[in-house]
Amino acid sequence: MKTAWVFPGQGSQTVGMADKLLLPATKMRFEQAERILGWSVPDLCRQEDRLFRTLYTQPCLYTVSAILAEQMAEQPDFVAGHSLGEYVALFAAGVFSFETGLQLVKQRASLMDRVSTGGMIALMGVDRAQLETQLQQTSNVVLANDNHPGQVVLSGLADAVQTVLAQVKFRRAVPLKVSGAFHSPVVAEAAAAFRQILESVPFKAAQIPVISNVDPTPAIDADILKARLMQQMTGSVRWRETSLRLAIEGVERVVEIGPGTVLTGLIERTCDNLILENISSPSYPLTV
Repeated sequence: MKTAWVFPGQGSQTVGMADKLLLPATKMRFEQAERILGWSVPDLCRQEDRLFRTLYTQPCLYTVSAILAEQMAEQPDFVAGHSLGEYVALFAAGVFSFETGLQLVKQRASLMDRVSTGGMIALMGVDRAQLETQLQQTSNVVLANDNHPGQVVLSGLADAVQTVLAQVKFRRAVPLKVSGAFHSPVVAEAAAAFRQILESVPFKAAQIPVISNVDPTPAIDADILKARLMQQMTGSVRWRETSLRLAIEGVERVVEIGPGTVLTGLIERTCDNLILENISSPSYPLTV
């Protein structure tokens, strides 16, 4: 049975999400994280006001999901991650070390936390034909996340987003609690700075095929994976296509590793007949 591991992104964080991982087997990883970040991940995960700030959310999610992935007793056939989760997927595939991934996420979070322009809004039950037409006619707003057939996320400047909303039919709109218009050209300056950081970091060929956000076709080549990651901050998260790709590749079982059930919920709304599981705490005792 082909299996894929998927890793959630920002928005899946929960208060206390590291507590069940405070075991002897994970002590080294939390200590490594504290040396890199300058603060304790378990401690910060108990502070709701700070946990939901991008600067802290992303390193905490990366650390928790990466530790959970290390405790799995099996290996998947494919890995994928939603936005930030792609960094955990690359770690799980052996593209870079835990420490390298966390250092990248730390710098990514810092750059994104400084973005205060624009915003993001999720649309449920949207008329896709209307939306595509309106987006072509409106500047400064893009499709940031294509999550499943009935849900998308727009990102851009406030006036541009409102222009689109006034012209398309949708069932419900939910503003996202983010500081700026992520996954859009609004963050181009931050993306350019991060691209320079990425260029200096060595990537290895993946041991497991990775399905990236901006190009949801499996890849193992280090240069391809890095090039795709360089586009990610301003590019769209093509999660609906990722879900469909898993089915095309013959995946029968999908395991979401990290807090929450967001990704398996999105996949369930896109693909039929997949076995869906969630791992948000160790699935077996860790005592070593």
